[in-house]
Amino acid sequence: MEFQRNLLEYISQTLITSGETISVVESVTSGCLQLAFSQMPNATIFYKGGMTAYSLPEKVRLLNVDPKEAEECDCVSENISETMALHVAKLYDSDWAISTTGYCTPVRNSAYRIFAYFSFSYKGEIVLTKKLELHPKTQALNAQLYYTEFILGCFKSEISKLVTVK
Repeated sequence: MEFQRNLLEYISQTLITSGETISVVESVTSGCLQLAFSQMPNATIFYKGGMTAYSLPEKVRLLNVDPKEAEECDCVSENISETMALHVAKLYDSDWAISTTGYCTPVRNSAYRIFAYFSFSYKGEIVLTKKLELHPKTQALNAQLYYTEFILGCFKSEISKLVTVK
């Protein structure tokens, strides 16, 4: 897996320069974002860590997701993504957090569609949540990699707007 080197370097440099930190919680991307952050130059300065919470019980137990809501939407919604981002930021005491939830294969619960929600939290507030939909014939790994690259690109845009260099 090769991510755009300049994208990783930009995110790294911006977070280091601003003195801010980030944590990640993933479901649909299942560790791809954690891998990307671990590949960034000087990651230990700004990357606090991440987790993959793939099943409903773990999202409820670890991330404060409402069990009734999670069951109704199969853990895939805008609100679930936002809850995950806010809670992982608290767990890791980070300025920023990224969360992902969704589907990388078409299943009955997704109405046979492939899509993901992702959220960014910054200093305890959600600053961005988006839904990204892919063609239903997209291979699972390709979907996960595409989500990851897209999310990193969106994150670059957000930190460009919100981060102030110290």
